Amino acid sequence: MSLFKITTKYRRQCNGILIEPGMSVQVVTQSMSNPVTTNGGQVVVDAFMRMYGIDIKKAGCLNTVDLVVERLG
Repeated sequence: MSLFKITTKYRRQCNGILIEPGMSVQVVTQSMSNPVTTNGGQVVVDAFMRMYGIDIKKAGCLNTVDLVVERLG
């Protein structure tokens, strides 16, 4: 199992969703692969929905350009 921290880089407002820089979530995955690109990033989408109540995929920010992915453990 791996622990990842995903943080937003930029401010963006799209589809009525406001993303601020520095918003971050932590996710645990079974694999060592990038959780943003694995399985459509669903664990990342779920984590942002739980933490901030926003759909990061609908905002168009579910990509490695808008998000910083750090492996913590």
